[in-house]
Amino acid sequence: MKDANLRMLALMCAVVALLPCGCKKSQAKRGGKITVAMVPKIIGIDYFNACEKGAKEAADELGVELIYDGPDSNRVDAQIEKVDNFITRGVDVIAVAPNDPVAISPVLKKARQRGIHVITWDADANPDRSQREAFVNQATDNAVAMALMAEMNKHAGAKAKVVIITGSLTAANQNAWIRAMKMNKALTYPGMTFVGDPHPSEEDQNLAFKVTQDVLKANPNVQGIFGMTSVALPGAAEAVKQMNKSDKVVVTGLSTPNSMRSYVKDGTVKSFVLWNPVDLGYLTVCVAKDLVEGRFDPHGQQADGRRLGQVQVRKRGEIVLGDPVVFTKDNIDNYDF
Repeated sequence: MKDANLRMLALMCAVVALLPCGCKKSQAKRGGKITVAMVPKIIGIDYFNACEKGAKEAADELGVELIYDGPDSNRVDAQIEKVDNFITRGVDVIAVAPNDPVAISPVLKKARQRGIHVITWDADANPDRSQREAFVNQATDNAVAMALMAEMNKHAGAKAKVVIITGSLTAANQNAWIRAMKMNKALTYPGMTFVGDPHPSEEDQNLAFKVTQDVLKANPNVQGIFGMTSVALPGAAEAVKQMNKSDKVVVTGLSTPNSMRSYVKDGTVKSFVLWNPVDLGYLTVCVAKDLVEGRFDPHGQQADGRRLGQVQVRKRGEIVLGDPVVFTKDNIDNYDF
């Protein structure tokens, strides 16, 4: 009987050894540094370079190991591949700025099932499908929309005909801002007209330039252009400048001061809107560390932003960096990102 039991035990051990295991221990669980993998929408552009700068500052300050890597084009499949690789490596936190909130959700859910914490930042994924635990948002959708509409109204008038040049048609944050802009128009600027649907530029400045040229040629009465991403706005501004329409077409939107400085200085762009992406990257790493250490409450009202102070926590674990900033000729030289 004893021999039979030993044989059965040996057989069970052999079966267990053959089973796949997704429970690779993280660095933190092994007593090492917390490892945070941040995946931007795209690498190599000013906006996400600034986010990386802030993330590195927080990692150095908090003793966190940071891996910052993303696709080199606006492709969600490349993002999914990056996330899958980080799951295999067994990092503690995966923080991603989704290119497509639906397509990326299954791999984020997979990470959660493997015991990895998941954060979204800059743009959200579906909270239920992805099971993400927190979303680090730069500003509320309504705050961004109100700022953009106010700048367009100020410079083009309440009855302007305007066009939207967006990044990707699947980008959750851009779509949310556009919805809020249209609601704001209906309530506050009913005379303003959106001409056609938003035009995608796929996070490609050259494509934004060409799309803007095509739109203005097809719609010569357009009086305003919204560039909804950090590369769509300078692309649109360059198109308006080269077409000698700076005195006829108002260009505003969302981008970084370093990308827009020359257009603001020469008068092509009178004002544009953004937040501090350095602070966004910094806050994301702060939240990641607190999540691993059990100090972030998704149902609370505030989170610890360290040098940023206490930041607001809204429903479903959404952390808000703050209100957007309006950049003009008067203040643009105060910023370097």
